[in-house]
Amino acid sequence: MALSLKRDKFDQIQNQQHFALLTLFSQTRQQNLFQSDFLENSLCRQQTNKHKPWIETEYQGIVMENDNTVLLNPPLFALDKDAPLHYAGEICGFRVHNGPSGSGSVQFEAVVLDRSTGEGLVRSKEPLDCESQREHSFTIQAYDCGEGPDGVNSKKSHKATVHVRVNDVNEFSPVFVERRYEASVPEGRLFDRIVRVEALDADCSPQYSQICFYDIITPNVPFAIDNDGNIKNTEPLDSKRQRVHTFWVTAFDCGKNRAQADAQVVITVKPSCKPGWIGWTKRVEYTPGSGSIPLFPSLHLETCEETVWNIQATVELQTGHIGKGCDRDSYSDRSVRRLCGAVRGEVDLLPPPSPAANWTSALPTLPSSDSSLVFSFNGSNHVAVVPDSVVTALSGDHFTLQLWMRRGGANIQPSTTQTRGNRKEEETIVCNDSFSHYSLSVHGCRLSLFYWPDVSAARPVKFLWKLEQVCDSEWHHLSLSVQFPSVTLYVDGVTFDPALIHDNGAIPNPAPRQRMFIGACWGGYHGLLSGVTVRPGSVEPHSVVECLYACREGLDFGDLETLGSGMKVHVNPSQSVLVLEGDDIESFNRAVQQVTYRNSLRFATPGVRPLKLTTSLRCFNEESCLSLKQLEGYLVVLQPDAPQISLSGVGPHLARPAPEFEGPRGVPLFPELRIVCSLSHAVNTAAQGMEALMSDAVAHTLDGCEVQPLGEELNPEREELLVDMDVVRERGLEIINTTAYIAITGAESISVYEDVLRSVRYRLAKGSARFERRFRLSCSEMNGRYTSNELTLEVNFLHSLDSLYHPSHLLASQQQFLHPSHHAGELSGHTLPNPHRNSVVPGAATVIIMVCVGFLVVMVILGVFRIRSIHRRGEGARGGAKEGSSQWDDSALTIIVNPMESYESRMGISADTEGEVEEDEEVAESPDDASDDQRIIIKKEGRDGNARRY
Repeated sequence: MALSLKRDKFDQIQNQQHFALLTLFSQTRQQNLFQSDFLENSLCRQQTNKHKPWIETEYQGIVMENDNTVLLNPPLFALDKDAPLHYAGEICGFRVHNGPSGSGSVQFEAVVLDRSTGEGLVRSKEPLDCESQREHSFTIQAYDCGEGPDGVNSKKSHKATVHVRVNDVNEFSPVFVERRYEASVPEGRLFDRIVRVEALDADCSPQYSQICFYDIITPNVPFAIDNDGNIKNTEPLDSKRQRVHTFWVTAFDCGKNRAQADAQVVITVKPSCKPGWIGWTKRVEYTPGSGSIPLFPSLHLETCEETVWNIQATVELQTGHIGKGCDRDSYSDRSVRRLCGAVRGEVDLLPPPSPAANWTSALPTLPSSDSSLVFSFNGSNHVAVVPDSVVTALSGDHFTLQLWMRRGGANIQPSTTQTRGNRKEEETIVCNDSFSHYSLSVHGCRLSLFYWPDVSAARPVKFLWKLEQVCDSEWHHLSLSVQFPSVTLYVDGVTFDPALIHDNGAIPNPAPRQRMFIGACWGGYHGLLSGVTVRPGSVEPHSVVECLYACREGLDFGDLETLGSGMKVHVNPSQSVLVLEGDDIESFNRAVQQVTYRNSLRFATPGVRPLKLTTSLRCFNEESCLSLKQLEGYLVVLQPDAPQISLSGVGPHLARPAPEFEGPRGVPLFPELRIVCSLSHAVNTAAQGMEALMSDAVAHTLDGCEVQPLGEELNPEREELLVDMDVVRERGLEIINTTAYIAITGAESISVYEDVLRSVRYRLAKGSARFERRFRLSCSEMNGRYTSNELTLEVNFLHSLDSLYHPSHLLASQQQFLHPSHHAGELSGHTLPNPHRNSVVPGAATVIIMVCVGFLVVMVILGVFRIRSIHRRGEGARGGAKEGSSQWDDSALTIIVNPMESYESRMGISADTEGEVEEDEEVAESPDDASDDQRIIIKKEGRDGNARRY
């Protein structure tokens, strides 16, 4: 340390001498410039401020941390050839500008120390912090005083770049990364390193930020520490004498600053060693949406000093009971194909039973955790016969056959003889008897494809594969791509070449028939099938097949870059088995802790997944090599938070004029529909110590929505639902439009479904007026696993008052208004019987209001004319024109007798109803009314002569 201080002092003296030499050189150079330009200045005294100031092009500066004076090299001097002229040869100031990085001018300023010599000083406006920014760059420019005290015609020099470096001050002390370090060691051994402590210094320079040495400040402990922080024991430890050793360590930086707080070290002495895995956790919990989690974060292997040259560990995750072998997308097979980018045009040979696809209605189905449709075949009477209309579209020698299969029944495990391939009968899965004959069968543990390209000429060929997956009673995905004579088989996304190809020779030509059987042909299939599809044409690429099979859960390795030398990792295609192999125990322990479980599904299938860890060791002495037992545990996938799909933005009523529904495009039913999907989760409230539910909106994918008319089905001759097919086809969705419902299916985002549903329109045929029609909208995702609320919309039809002029229309309207209970069922979903087109009026209340308003207008007009009539009578006494003056002009008025009053008298309306009508009449009495039981409606003509519509 003394040597370091002497070196620093020597550097400081050397810098001061160098700075003095630079100052002397600059002053000498300035004097020479003054002498050389004196003659020129004396000749040009009449031309004041002829020259611009001059400064160096670049300066290097140093400033101490927490100081503001910058020492420049060379010193800052501005020269002007106009010197020694007053003003013109003097330097009035310096300007600081932004540097290349765009900063610096705000923190620094330059001042003039001597105007005649041009000496300047650069300083920071505030003390600088080396830890925040160690280097600064900016530009500086000098300007003279011009031609007078006001600085007129001032000239500026060029811009010079200034680089300032902030020298560090040892102001920070070391800080330990951890306040407490723990380690465990077996007794009776000496270790080169038990644990390593680490401290950091926040100073910016290497001189003060480096940790020079560590020290154990607790006396009389059997441990030592080196300058790198490695702690070792100086004598063998005995767990019986002292089980736990606790001591304190400190750190010093190279500026002799001690750590702010010392670190505590706790070393536990373990008793005699027991080989095996330490830190095994039997139960591991996984919360859906957590991504990847380590399965064995604290697991390590203890060999008790046994020399091992090879270690192999096999981690097995059992997911055969989850769905079809593992957790996959819960969308329909057709939606999964679309998400994987498969070519469209596939034909579903086992579709859900429906009136259009009834050949699967007799097959028994089984529930599935992934919401897919699983069909069971018993090998005898369970068979599906595909209709001829479907088989006709599947001809050709280029096609792709895909299916999910599981040998054996739902609760039946195959016997040992079946597993080994001793089953004699052949089980046919798919059999096509069309012009391109083929059949796919299983026989023991063999899979066979019998293919006859042309039954009229060619000889049949049989492809054989020997596969353990065929007879293990587990779910497997098969994809068979045929481009005869080339045949490619993918099992669980892995390619298998045929083990044997047979030419069966000449066989009598079978009669070609358009028939296809599923589950039987020559021998019945015994097992489960799902997602059986055929797509004629070009075969599927390998990437699509892998995507269709891909599991969304499985084992994985955290970071391959951290894998030690000599380590190997292998994961099977289904990611259910992971194998680690290595020769170094420490690298192997780190690798085991990197084994993770991942599940990319937001709504993972909850349940238990058993875990197994099998370890095999190979030692130089095979006789004394360790043997470790198999460890068993389980992974628990917790129940995910169910999404809440909310449909809103549509009122319970939609009222539009009837002619709009009769237009060519109809009326949109859900123009402002909003679909929101949210997740509710429990949140602890610290204030009250209770749990509250929080709902967060998330982006989801829907796979189906349905619009259904309530009550009667749609009458195709009078009404229909329209959808923008361009939008549906552009998004790759599918639509089923019937009189009972309209269904839109396919996995797509919420925004896409909003656009499609907003384009749904309801249209009526001409003359098909109704009072109301009700529709129900609902959506779902995950193949119906989660459904939305049911949004009910009531459509009301408004009709013009043109139909009001026919008395029978008014009678029907009045009857509806006076007897609502009698006509409630008739108005809901039915059209009132009327031989005239557009004869149905709007609500009866609207008619009564219009009648009353018209009646009031009549009373006002009659009152005005009556006043005029009285006035004319007074004038007629003097002019003899009484009768002529008492008449009034009614050319602009049309009086219509209200037929509702006469209809009430015929129908025998109750006295209470008559009283209400009479009260309305008494509001505006007129002495000129001809009758108390008669009202009138005044219809004024507009300026254009057309009647107004209400």
